Amino acid sequence: MNSLYIHIPFCVKKCLYCDFYSQGYDNQLAVKYINILSSQIKALKTQFDTIYIGGGTPSVLESRLLEKLLKSIRGVAGIAKEFTIEANPESVSEKKLRLFLSYGVNRISIGVQSFDDKKLAKLGRIHSARKAIEAIKLAKYCGFKNISIDLIFGVWQETLDEWEKELQIAVSLPVKHISCYSLSYEKHARLFQLLKKKKIIPQSEEGVVKMYERSINYLEKNKFFHYEVSNFAKSGFQCKHNLSYWQNNSYIGLGPSAVSYQDGIRTKNTSDVETYIEMIRKNKSAIIFNEKLSPRKRAKETAAIKIRTSEGIDFDWFKRQTGFDFIKMQEGNVGLLIDQGLLRYKGSESKKTGVVLTKKGFLFCDSVSAQLL
Repeated sequence: MNSLYIHIPFCVKKCLYCDFYSQGYDNQLAVKYINILSSQIKALKTQFDTIYIGGGTPSVLESRLLEKLLKSIRGVAGIAKEFTIEANPESVSEKKLRLFLSYGVNRISIGVQSFDDKKLAKLGRIHSARKAIEAIKLAKYCGFKNISIDLIFGVWQETLDEWEKELQIAVSLPVKHISCYSLSYEKHARLFQLLKKKKIIPQSEEGVVKMYERSINYLEKNKFFHYEVSNFAKSGFQCKHNLSYWQNNSYIGLGPSAVSYQDGIRTKNTSDVETYIEMIRKNKSAIIFNEKLSPRKRAKETAAIKIRTSEGIDFDWFKRQTGFDFIKMQEGNVGLLIDQGLLRYKGSESKKTGVVLTKKGFLFCDSVSAQLL
């Protein structure tokens, strides 16, 4: 499985919580960037199983630039089972949606974040709840059969009932996939500064845990399968691109700040769009970080990533994927995590076939992953 990620580093306005590389939209710079990106894509000598255009906000680009980008992708999208583009409610339009579909995009991920106007304002979002609902319905009307949305919970002063009301709205809409993320205070995000200055009091850990549990219970009751820590999907609509990441498969990342992972080598590009353009134009590498992982480190990373999924880790699959025996490699760790109630064995008592997170394990998945690393 081989995947392609393309980063569009432009936004109308950067959200308070965002730690991804992006900057304000500049049309002249966007033209230069799409020209460079298109030439890079055309030079790729492979086709991809999954393609994902993320950001930033890809839908902020003018239609002519989106079309230029999508045209360049045509040559590498021949075998793609899934072709996703991210969009925000304020920059989505019928024209753009029909353009996406005409070039083979078959999945759209809409950055809703909330169906509550007060919460959207707190997060620094520039669309309304009404606009988000309209964008989802418009995507369905234009012909998208696979619509995903992102939601954030655990915002300061948010109540459990308010969060459930948002989940109710989500399941009433024509969406097939819902990602629910707990609000995090990343060091380089503006929200972190507000926290440091004590201008906001974060939600208690107990409050966040209750909201997460409510998400699992409510969404599963409404036939959204909990297939990864933060992700829920109707049957057959799990995100193939992300599943490939969680299996630690190869991928290529194009654009500033994008990461690639090929043959056990991880690289990261410069996090500056103008520098990126200049380097590619001069036929120089835009890579600023390069790491060759040892087979053992690759195996441990595979364990730490794959454990996040609802199917957990199958011992035979792990051996085939990495060459390592999972139990031998994780000496002591597995027993400890099982004793703590975070992991359980799959299979029977006489034939243990793998390990999977318990319900408590999903709540503390980051700790489990850190232990397996």
